[in-house]
Amino acid sequence: MTFDEEWADAKRTAAAGGSSYDLVVTQDDLGAVGHEAFLIHGQLRAKADIAGTGATARAVTECSTRNLAMGSELSVTLSTWDSQVKSVLQMYAHISNHLDFSKKAHANDDEAIATSMRHRDGSALSVSEIQRYVK
Repeated sequence: MTFDEEWADAKRTAAAGGSSYDLVVTQDDLGAVGHEAFLIHGQLRAKADIAGTGATARAVTECSTRNLAMGSELSVTLSTWDSQVKSVLQMYAHISNHLDFSKKAHANDDEAIATSMRHRDGSALSVSEIQRYVK
């Protein structure tokens, strides 16, 4: 029995056991999610007033200069906003970097496994032969 035949048989057996799902994540899927996270990170970084130089920071300065209590409260709000935006930026950077790393690591793992799961002549091992190694 060939690998494809044994694999199809294993999938039929699994489906008969109540599961019709086959988890598939392609490199393109991971790349697309990582790319979107990268784009969102860049847009948020460009549009959010992280450095505190925008209209809110100017309002804080103006209120504080005029001895209005609202200036210090607005400053707290700006500080909280800055902290939250930095947390979100860090999250998107982590997602993007992790998916890029995962994509490369899994590709390398797949290549190593494929190379080790062959006969000396280069032909693929059958499922039954692979199961002997697992047991």
